[in-house]
Amino acid sequence: MATKAVAATVCCSAALLNASFAMAADTAPKPSFSADPLATWQTDGIVWSLASARGVVYVGGTFTSVRPPGAAPGTKEVSRRNFAAFDAVTGELLPCAPSFTGGEGTVRALKASPDGRVLYVGGSFSHVGSTGVASAVALNTAGCTLRKDFRPAVSSTVRAIDTTNRTVYLGGDFERVDGRTRNHVAAFTPKGTLLPFEADIDAPVRALSVVPAHEKLYVGGEFERVDGRSAHSLAALNPTTGELTRTYPSWLPPDSVVKSIAYDGTRFYVAAEGSGEGVFDGRIAGRISNDAMVWKDTCLGATQAVLPYEGVLYSASHAHDCTYTPGGFPERQDRQHLLAQSPENRRILHWFPDTDEGVGKGVEGVGPRALAVARGILWVGGEFTRVNDRPQQSLTRFGSGPGTVAPVVPALSVSAASPGKVTLRWQTSWDRTTAALTYRLYRDGRLVSRQTSSSTYWHRPWLRYTDSVPAGTRHRYRIEVTDGMNTSRKSPSLNVAVPAKVTDKGAGDPWT
Repeated sequence: MATKAVAATVCCSAALLNASFAMAADTAPKPSFSADPLATWQTDGIVWSLASARGVVYVGGTFTSVRPPGAAPGTKEVSRRNFAAFDAVTGELLPCAPSFTGGEGTVRALKASPDGRVLYVGGSFSHVGSTGVASAVALNTAGCTLRKDFRPAVSSTVRAIDTTNRTVYLGGDFERVDGRTRNHVAAFTPKGTLLPFEADIDAPVRALSVVPAHEKLYVGGEFERVDGRSAHSLAALNPTTGELTRTYPSWLPPDSVVKSIAYDGTRFYVAAEGSGEGVFDGRIAGRISNDAMVWKDTCLGATQAVLPYEGVLYSASHAHDCTYTPGGFPERQDRQHLLAQSPENRRILHWFPDTDEGVGKGVEGVGPRALAVARGILWVGGEFTRVNDRPQQSLTRFGSGPGTVAPVVPALSVSAASPGKVTLRWQTSWDRTTAALTYRLYRDGRLVSRQTSSSTYWHRPWLRYTDSVPAGTRHRYRIEVTDGMNTSRKSPSLNVAVPAKVTDKGAGDPWT
């Protein structure tokens, strides 16, 4: 009786788990992208920023060359000094190749104008080609030429840029612009005239997101005070004057800072990075209309970028413990670097492409650091060296539609064999884009069982099937698994000799 009760409990638990997966899948939004990467060029250093305009993706970072898809480090390299451009759809390397050098030799921020005609570039550099500049410039996207009108003199690194039709905002480490005091944030006309907009922010700004329809400029970074008022890491400013209009005193603990801010039609999203115990590393959703918090997830693992797109929130981080976030995973001493979540309720969706963390140059390796969508393709940049367990450095991309890689076929084993019956077992596989997988079991080439079960990389239940066969016979069993679009190869044959009678081994022992 005890054995039957345990079996019933396991069975019912598995059924409830699969039912909960199915219910969540039916109501959750669907990610727009496959988890299988497209062929993509690579860089030899960190990608810090991405932007797109008119079918071109621009890549900024700390690197000296790029190389084709599949090329090993040091081979087939093409010179590109901290900046490169690619066709958004084909991924082809384009000839747009101004070099950004001097200073710290890095491009940290890219942003296209709303009409896509101008690309604003910020970082720490003193030259574009042979032209002397000071950490911020603009390029004409047609012809990839350096504009003469937007060349502010910025005293230190630019780390964030956002634009409207009338204003360009810079945020970063600087305290002076064009010889005037501008503490970590400044505003210009599109032609480069410094505007009277001014906010006294006491430490670097790392994120900017302007919402013209609501007259708000969200600012995030490492600061503690704005205009003399307490405003830890996140604030809203008047986009015309720079006046502080909102603080968020309970949103972030003392040792967490804001790395990225983005918004959709109704919400804004905050990405945080913390250090030490009791920090917040995840994402927050707020309502633009009244700045009320909608949700706050509980994942650990510093978040570097957030990007809402077609009803899903994508993020780049090194999440390693999302136990208390719906759909999340427990601490396993490993990390998941790309996530998709429901903007409505923070639920983590079943979309798990992944990178490694790479080797940082003077920074902690965290993997992906920048996200952008261009022509329906998700581009990801960072400091990683592998994507989905295959070599790929610092840049990758994911197309639309379902995955193209079949799940890994499980290994079959005999759980029990007795005269007239064989019980087989296997551990479920998992798929990066599909939770519910179907397992088809064959005896001697004939389909005898079809079971569907939901699994994730952190939760892979075991399945069983008891086959009724004549005593004293021999059979070959094989299994395959499908996600509905892609089907694995059949497993190697498992040869089973069915007992003719009960032996001293007992009916529960396998015969193979």
